[in-house]
Amino acid sequence: MKVIVARSAGYCFGVNRAIEMVDALLRKGKKVCTLGPIIHNPQTLAQFAERGVKIVDSPDEAPADATIVIRSHGVSKAVCDAIFEKKLECVDATCPFVAKIHKIVSKASAEGKTVLIAGDCSHPEVQGIRGHCSKNCFVFRNAEELRGILQNIPIDNKMPPCVVAQTTFSVSEWENCLEIIKRVYTNATIFDTICNATAVRQSEAESLSRCCDVMIVIGGRQSSNTAKLRDVCRKNCSTYLIETADELPLSALKGAECIGITAGASTPASIIKEVLDTMSEINEAAGQNLMENNAEGNFEEMLEESLKNLNTDEKVRGVVVGITPSEVFVDVGRKQAGFIPASELSADPNVRPEDVVKIGDEMELLIMRTNDQEGTIMLSKKRLDAAKGWETVSSAEESQEVLTGVVTEIIKGGLIVVSHGVRVFIPASQATVSRGEPLDELLKKEVKFRVIEVNRNRRRAVGSIRSVLKDERKALAEKFWETAEEGKEYDGVVKSLTSYGAFVDLGGIDGMIHISELSWERIKHPSEVVNIGDTVHVYIKGLDREKGKISLGYKRAEDNPWEILKRDYPVGTVADVTIVGMTEFGAFARVIPGIDGLIHISQIADHRIEKPQDVLKVNEVVKAKITDIDFDKKRVSLSIRALLEPEEKPEETPAE
Repeated sequence: MKVIVARSAGYCFGVNRAIEMVDALLRKGKKVCTLGPIIHNPQTLAQFAERGVKIVDSPDEAPADATIVIRSHGVSKAVCDAIFEKKLECVDATCPFVAKIHKIVSKASAEGKTVLIAGDCSHPEVQGIRGHCSKNCFVFRNAEELRGILQNIPIDNKMPPCVVAQTTFSVSEWENCLEIIKRVYTNATIFDTICNATAVRQSEAESLSRCCDVMIVIGGRQSSNTAKLRDVCRKNCSTYLIETADELPLSALKGAECIGITAGASTPASIIKEVLDTMSEINEAAGQNLMENNAEGNFEEMLEESLKNLNTDEKVRGVVVGITPSEVFVDVGRKQAGFIPASELSADPNVRPEDVVKIGDEMELLIMRTNDQEGTIMLSKKRLDAAKGWETVSSAEESQEVLTGVVTEIIKGGLIVVSHGVRVFIPASQATVSRGEPLDELLKKEVKFRVIEVNRNRRRAVGSIRSVLKDERKALAEKFWETAEEGKEYDGVVKSLTSYGAFVDLGGIDGMIHISELSWERIKHPSEVVNIGDTVHVYIKGLDREKGKISLGYKRAEDNPWEILKRDYPVGTVADVTIVGMTEFGAFARVIPGIDGLIHISQIADHRIEKPQDVLKVNEVVKAKITDIDFDKKRVSLSIRALLEPEEKPEETPAE
């Protein structure tokens, strides 16, 4: 199938700007609250929630120490005033195009004009626009609602209305509404405030849907602009709105020669790529099946052809009497010598005959061809096994029975698992728990899978290892929550790293070690301490059973440098310290990793100096005496001078 992606698919300027603003605040370590969801995309919202972003409905719900972010949809003037009155730290991420509408309607309303807004009255953008109008404001979704409004308000051409549109309003519906307004008002002030990106997106989607069999629209189900893209496309072809690649309608894609893809303004590029990768895998799988069909032919057709000239029974029983690297010799109780080519012994092309059978084994075989002149019968174990196993595999689709098989090949787009003598294709997206994991480690391994698709005409099956792994992880997670408690220790494997911490697989469930919990020293990234694949010993620091979140601790109390200092470096200790920084009033020196002490300028030498650099250099190792430790304020005082001055001797009593 041919896949065409709309050039305008994905984040618009306003949404991307808002996302970057929130991300910048988080990188600065700010506590962030957004007035409503920052974006109509559940996956992005979940990622921000993991990073501590809280969604509030009003400024009253925001903590005093939080930075409140106004999303790209904008808010009413009353909300802006409330934020100002409460003196909350605020970042305004209102889309500039939306802010322009606020100014237009605010000015028109102040002049006493009626304001007509084309849009969805329940949408936050429209609610924000209405909040900048003092009176005489009306919202309409379509031409029909507009007619009803115009019938109930006085027509005053001396004071023409101000007409604006929600930035994501349907372009075609807007044109219909303008015809009505222009017939009623001769001098209405009309502002075409539909975002240009929205107009381009809708126009491109409409054109693309005319030349495709199926359209896939990617975006949040709460997204207004995504819903409009779906409505535009469904007029021309079968259209499906999905949020992630897992929702792709596989059955609807079968037989489609051309598939179009577009995405709403709130859809991250990563999700679009995931959908494209999955469709690419589907394409590759289809190509693999086609190549196999061309190379091997339909099993039933080949079998029928091979049996046309047989004068013997279709099936025979035989006993293995000899084994070579290329064939297995079988006694079938006839004058002809039976043999099984290695290629007809097993569905696994890499298997060796001696690994499958041994001399003396009795088995049921399928006669492929007889040659009376040479006195031989060519037999197949593979095809008979496949014929028997096909019923097991095909029926497993409906029953969702978990099957086992061995991974025999890693191919482009996925892997091949042999189960009950049947080759089952597992797409790469269904081979592991999460996308992107290497497949090579699965080769020659026994795996569990479910059959998710069967083509009975071609005798082809598609399976999912991921489905079984998810169920197993779910069961392990349930077991984990039964016994989980704060302080309990676990050995886990680092699964992924982010800028704010490390995610650890505890066996069926993931927990997160925040970056501040990885080391007693300040680090810039978790990779300075752990790497993906590392086994780590952690303990539960916090549990949120409602949200299913687990906070993990990694650094140990006994490794706390202040505890080490208290134990091994009491006041009066002389230690080798490393100069790490200079100031006007002294030099800072590393006592032990994680603790720096101050050598005041008066304690650097036994004589007066102008600046620390006159005596010391950065990275220089010197001996210094610990003269004071303030554990509450985490401060250490050091002195070099104390080691330079001779100790005072007690005065001697004169002899009488």
